[in-house]
Amino acid sequence: MLSAVKRYKLLLSGALARYFPRTTAYLRSTSGAALFHQQPTPAKQKPRAKKVGAAASKARVSGEKKPGKPRAQPAKRASEGIYGPALMVVDDPQVQAMRERVGQAVAAGVISPPSDEQWAMILSRHPVTRIFAGAGSGKSTTLVLRVVFMLCHMGIKPESLTVISFTNASCAQLREQLSRVLGFWPYPFDAGQARQCVRTFHSAMAVLAKEALGNPVWFEQLDERNASATEVDNPLTSARLKPAQQRLLKQAYQRCYAEEADFRQRVHRLLDLPPPAADGGGQRARVPKAPLDGFKLAGEFTAVPLFEAFHAQAGFMESIGIRLDQIHTQELSCSARERDFVEALVMFWKTFEACLQEQGLLTFNGAFQKLTQILATGGGKGISAQALAPFTHLLIDEFQDISPQIVQWLQALHRGLARQGAAVSLMAIGDDWQSIYGWRGSSPELFMDFDKYFPGKGKAKNSAVLMLETNYRSIEPVIRDGEAVLGGVEFKQAKASKAFKTMQPGDHGVEVVSRFDVKTRLPELLKEIHAQCAHVASRKSTERTAVLVLSRRNEPLQSIQSQLDKKLPVKAYTIHRAKGLQAEVAIIVDDCAPPEKHPLRNALYAYSGFFRNSYDQAMQDESLRLAYVAITRGVSRVLWFTQKTQGATQVLVARGRQRG
Repeated sequence: MLSAVKRYKLLLSGALARYFPRTTAYLRSTSGAALFHQQPTPAKQKPRAKKVGAAASKARVSGEKKPGKPRAQPAKRASEGIYGPALMVVDDPQVQAMRERVGQAVAAGVISPPSDEQWAMILSRHPVTRIFAGAGSGKSTTLVLRVVFMLCHMGIKPESLTVISFTNASCAQLREQLSRVLGFWPYPFDAGQARQCVRTFHSAMAVLAKEALGNPVWFEQLDERNASATEVDNPLTSARLKPAQQRLLKQAYQRCYAEEADFRQRVHRLLDLPPPAADGGGQRARVPKAPLDGFKLAGEFTAVPLFEAFHAQAGFMESIGIRLDQIHTQELSCSARERDFVEALVMFWKTFEACLQEQGLLTFNGAFQKLTQILATGGGKGISAQALAPFTHLLIDEFQDISPQIVQWLQALHRGLARQGAAVSLMAIGDDWQSIYGWRGSSPELFMDFDKYFPGKGKAKNSAVLMLETNYRSIEPVIRDGEAVLGGVEFKQAKASKAFKTMQPGDHGVEVVSRFDVKTRLPELLKEIHAQCAHVASRKSTERTAVLVLSRRNEPLQSIQSQLDKKLPVKAYTIHRAKGLQAEVAIIVDDCAPPEKHPLRNALYAYSGFFRNSYDQAMQDESLRLAYVAITRGVSRVLWFTQKTQGATQVLVARGRQRG
């Protein structure tokens, strides 16, 4: 009886959430539901962004809605502020000393002179600051100088400060740059301190997990030679499961199939197989063998074994803040087949986690969840003050690529430290225009709704918002073409970059070459790459890379690289891996195909309560942002070879016709 009543309440609450979303969002927000998902709040579409005048710039930056344009009501911020109310202590002598020393560093050729907008970031007094840093805006150098100011002039101890960067490669670059600049001050800062100070999210989490979770062994590092338990790279940069991971997932799948009759029934329905044979009564039955047929969810690219499909979608669900052990599948707005999939996934995941525990393993997502739970509900019991201290002052790069799960962890960290009396600070640097990991659970909405998740007190009630708008990388035509492809993005921060570099003869924005099949016309493409290398050599460019060849997929890049002379100053990367890189000429090889619709992820997006967009709209926007990232890798020229003009290339072709 009780279970029937509970089910009825859940169904009723789901119906009310669907038909009265604003009221539901308000009621939930008053109970401080910003940290943990309690019940889903359906997502609603935001009206398409339109250009507005400069007078509305401040409203756009702060995320305020435009007058007369209703939109979905987001959940209100938790009532308890985290930051402030006092500003960080920065006095005039500290500022003067920093400016003088920077002037000396500029004269010595150590750094370039900061602009006024960069100085605003370097000298910020606000305990919670959000910086919109456009492509090529010099944010890495500015971030380094901010850390120098905090350590050398504000007197903040290095053991209470952590810089978060996206990958181990970007961390290595920041460490080298920080050590070099600090050496000029001078400030004692060895390689060990640099490694402790600059980390990826997962590395920072792993250091904390070493103490709080018993030094776990990571599932994601199986089959990795010389893997460090704490020097962990961002798993967003890897796509394929390694053999040891596949074996463990397959083992859990077989075990769940053998032990759970309900799971077997769902597996057979999902794979369109005849119902499984009934158990053999009292006789000792033969252990059934789990089918390994390929399975493809609508919206996915390829068919894979069910255990791989379960792993991929479970990772996405955990990343967007959904606890698989707490999900109410009856509240998902999806088809019966997709609900079958999720219910089977939940059963599989319980068995998989049991297998992990038996082998002393833990997933990254599982560790984030456990640490968040300990910090939020257990008051950090079991975690020493020394282990938490490095998170007192956080500076986070590429903030637009974080996920709801990371937001929950950061909230728990800083709320826990604030309860202990620490004066915490957070500086978030990012660019929603360059958010390209939505398929793994990240979303630029979290950066744009920043104040809802990271509220302050008193004077620090809202974050200080700064802009780095000057682009020091690309000429104006490249910048404007990049901005043009974002016109169709549903939800974005309106801004416009200013070109610092002047054009030279022969420079141009994006030139699209359509009806181009890379497989059949590869010799022509190789000839063009050689021609662009010669052009760059003739103008005596100072760029380390003459030509950067980009694609969303590895396959065309491998074909191109196999035919190129290795001595040429050419590099080939997927667009995701190229973020942060630049070259005199960018050559893009991509059809920019629109994403397929993904009904299940639409339902999960709505259930999570974190998003205004649907997943499909988020992916449509992301395909345009990916094009923007590719275009803005180029300094003075961009060439785009495509077989079919669609999406971003369609916009660019139309612009070319208007110019012509």
